[in-house]
Amino acid sequence: WQTENGVLLPSLQSALPFLDLHGTPRLEFHQSVFDELREKLLERVSAIALEGKVEERYKKLEDLLEKSFSLVKMPSIQPVVMCVMKHLPKVPEKKLKLVMADKDLYKACAVEVKRQIWQDNQALFGDEVSPLLKQYILEKENILFSNDISVLHNFFSPSPKTRRQGEVVQKLTQMIGKNVKLYDMVLQFLRTLFLRTRNVHYCTLRAELLMSLHDLDISEICTVDPCHKFTWCLDACIREKFVDNKRARELQGFLDGVKKGQEQVLGDLSMILCDPFAINTLALSTIRHLQDLVGQDTLPRESPDLLLLLRMLSLGQGAWDMIDSQVFKEPKMEAELITKFLPMLMSFVVDDHTFNVDQKLPSEEKGPIPYPSTIPEAFTKFLQENRIACEIGLYYILHITKQRNKNAFLRLLPALVETFSDLAFSDVFLHLLTGNLTLLGDEFALEEFCTSLFDGFFLTACSRKENVHRHVLRLLLHLHHKVAPAKLESLQKALEPTKQSGEAVKELYNQLTEKLELRKPSPAEVTETPSMELPLPAVPTPASR
Repeated sequence: WQTENGVLLPSLQSALPFLDLHGTPRLEFHQSVFDELREKLLERVSAIALEGKVEERYKKLEDLLEKSFSLVKMPSIQPVVMCVMKHLPKVPEKKLKLVMADKDLYKACAVEVKRQIWQDNQALFGDEVSPLLKQYILEKENILFSNDISVLHNFFSPSPKTRRQGEVVQKLTQMIGKNVKLYDMVLQFLRTLFLRTRNVHYCTLRAELLMSLHDLDISEICTVDPCHKFTWCLDACIREKFVDNKRARELQGFLDGVKKGQEQVLGDLSMILCDPFAINTLALSTIRHLQDLVGQDTLPRESPDLLLLLRMLSLGQGAWDMIDSQVFKEPKMEAELITKFLPMLMSFVVDDHTFNVDQKLPSEEKGPIPYPSTIPEAFTKFLQENRIACEIGLYYILHITKQRNKNAFLRLLPALVETFSDLAFSDVFLHLLTGNLTLLGDEFALEEFCTSLFDGFFLTACSRKENVHRHVLRLLLHLHHKVAPAKLESLQKALEPTKQSGEAVKELYNQLTEKLELRKPSPAEVTETPSMELPLPAVPTPASR
């Protein structure tokens, strides 16, 4: 039996007793031969998949699969069967169904085979993608709520290319491969989740996924996605954090080029423009344009570049409504936004210039001119009723905070208490605001500043919005040593978590309490302090001699 089933090599028969002398069991010898043969077979399968005419090579592989598939559950043979399936562009339906029905086989097969299973089984593909999407959203939220508050390293610091290297984007890119059907399925999942949750991070993933496939030159998908060139151009703007004139014209060309009957593409374009990274770039560019216009004595309505930025902001901000209503047309821009609101923002810039010039002039008898403290009622109204105005207004406030312009910040802060759909209490804005406020660290020692910021703004929403509670605690963890002790004590009481508060709030509050405990002087120091107040012997000063 051994002779019949052994390795039939005449020269081997005399060599085998030599192994016996070394105490090597025959099983070990046969196992190593088997492993070696399997490696050779795997190499040969991979080679067959690349040689000869297409029909012939796949015929060979199909024959091989037919012969070997019955042994697929044998651990030693399984890798060969899986390798054959991996190299077949179309595995027979019957075999796919058998793999799908067996959990272990499904787990063991290559992603190339899984793609063939997924493209006809949306529910199964959804089960695979869903945990990745949850992980992606969680990662974004963790960055927004990170305890590291910095004006230099914030949510928007990583470049688009760096973000695309993230685990989730890379996994999804690999799962999709060159399969247009799977790509469409992922986009459909993202649209559905965006509609269900209004979470704008799904829009970021939509753009990142397309650009990740673009990086790999997967033309099969990039050429059929009508948003590809628009996203590519916008991606370059996001990298620079500015929309220059040349790219602005390109982007305008794409928007103007949407033909009749193809309006549905606006739904996808609006989703790409709704990505917080796109909104950030458009809003920063808008603020920069407004400052330039002040210097040029030009009104907003006379700047085509500015009007294009507003058009894109409007399209991005209207993404949810457009996809929800399935009415694919660009939102109408309100004339008052351009004729009243933006000139009002420009007047604030002028107020700052005027005040700064006044400060430098020699003071006359009438005394220094105070900084304007009132804000036009119309400004507050715009922030409450117009989404685009609100977004630009918030970015203007971030801009003045970054410039350490305390006067302008305190003047406009009351307008943030009530904004369009509470945008001033959104995570992205609060993340940026807390970072910029670190530049005004020394102001936290002043009662007036703290009262305006905490009592007048943050604490108005803490009880109803847990995210605001978290952001305030993040800020205090970073700047508590700058705040006056009496104010800090009252803030500590006001920010105490309730029974309904989530774990994150409780955890942050405990961290803050620990930090404050460490700062308190120890009892020993407290008892010694009176000794310092003993009357000191009078020492005559040189002047009194």
